[in-house]
Amino acid sequence: MATVPEIKIMRSESLGHRSDVSSPEAKLGMRVEDLWDEQKPQLSPNEKLNACFESIPVSAFPLSSDSQGMRILMMWVFDHELIYNWNCQNLEFNPACWILESVRFRESELVLDDIEIRSDTSLAEAVQTLSKFKVLSAPVVDVDAPEDASWIDRYIGIVEFPGIVVWLLHQLEPPSPRSPAVAASNGFSHDFTTDVLDNGDSAVTSGNFFEVLTSSELYKNTKVRDISGTFRWAPFLALQKENSFLTMLLLLSKYKMKSIPVVDLGVAKIENIITQSGVIHMLAECAGLLWFEDWGIKTLSEVGLPIMSKDHIIKIYEDEPVLQAFKLMRRKRIGGIPVIERNSEKPVGNISLRDVQFLLTAPEIYHDYRSITTKNFLVSVREHLEKCGDTSAPIMSGVIACTKNHTLKELILMLDAEKIHRIYVVDDFGNLEGLITLRDIIARLVHEPSGYFGDFFDGVMPLPENYRV
Repeated sequence: MATVPEIKIMRSESLGHRSDVSSPEAKLGMRVEDLWDEQKPQLSPNEKLNACFESIPVSAFPLSSDSQGMRILMMWVFDHELIYNWNCQNLEFNPACWILESVRFRESELVLDDIEIRSDTSLAEAVQTLSKFKVLSAPVVDVDAPEDASWIDRYIGIVEFPGIVVWLLHQLEPPSPRSPAVAASNGFSHDFTTDVLDNGDSAVTSGNFFEVLTSSELYKNTKVRDISGTFRWAPFLALQKENSFLTMLLLLSKYKMKSIPVVDLGVAKIENIITQSGVIHMLAECAGLLWFEDWGIKTLSEVGLPIMSKDHIIKIYEDEPVLQAFKLMRRKRIGGIPVIERNSEKPVGNISLRDVQFLLTAPEIYHDYRSITTKNFLVSVREHLEKCGDTSAPIMSGVIACTKNHTLKELILMLDAEKIHRIYVVDDFGNLEGLITLRDIIARLVHEPSGYFGDFFDGVMPLPENYRV
């Protein structure tokens, strides 16, 4: 039987070295090395890095491995709702962008070319497609769009696991007075509907809830286009190929974007997508190079990490309903949440927004539980994945942690090896002390020169300082 793994605190010697000095990322690191040697000696190391990255165009960033074979995995993270218009022609760094109106920023992933979902696809079929390709969400193609439609007009939005779950649950919450007839008309049995309406959260977190939900007519027959009101076409800020690495790194750190598309305006084509994870992988491949070692030898405490202390971390206890974890993530707009022992501050697991897929794709694994707690969820999903032979999923890793004495290099190698987006900082007794995200690390690599973006982001992008991606 699967159990909750113990906290793993890893050191860089257990992670190995760069896999291939001739990798595209390592070659890019050597390019930085050459520029590093050319910088004026009076510049500080941080100023040297800024100058190096300002000299390299984003077109030099290696293509994602997922883009091989006509697959480009793209992760968009947009953080808050706003209403504004812009015209990019007056911007000095001239990123490619579109007029945006009344748009909601959201976190999602999409795959272009061979992973698309037609607007006439049912929710059940959409979930199976997302699960098959192991992505959180995908673009929805408008089947009524003309053949010569531009790519931005071809899609009606992005459908995602969390959005489907929230929409389904919303169908069980008709306007007051609450009427079982309303929900029953959506394809749910009278007994099931009455149980949910009468018992609320206790029914929603019962072991057979999602098994019944995914066998309903509503789930099988509702088309993706029917829930289009629950998602919007995410705006994006794209970069042209000649824009600099410095611009890209600042957008991925200070301006809280997890990924940025690189476009060719001449043919309206997306050339690449650069993600926070991709930057961390590039840095891991640069281990051994002078500029990286000079920067990476610093400990977390020396560079002021973690920024987020234990008192500000959004967390959930192992005996709380798992649905509460996903509600917290969506309400707080965060991508993951630690699961904590009730009588201690020790993390015993991690649940990410991606894990919501297991509520829809394998509802039968919770059937014997009276309540789907976070602990039950973790154990059941791990047992399910073990049976399926999938031991590489992040949820199988348990808690990956570090201490304040780890170096930036050790942290980067750890994050890259485990393919995770956040790491928990613990004390000598395993108690939770803080949280570090990929954005925190990238933010320690470069700084924004005075006036670099002008007033472009004023009142638009920056979020409150305590907001975490």
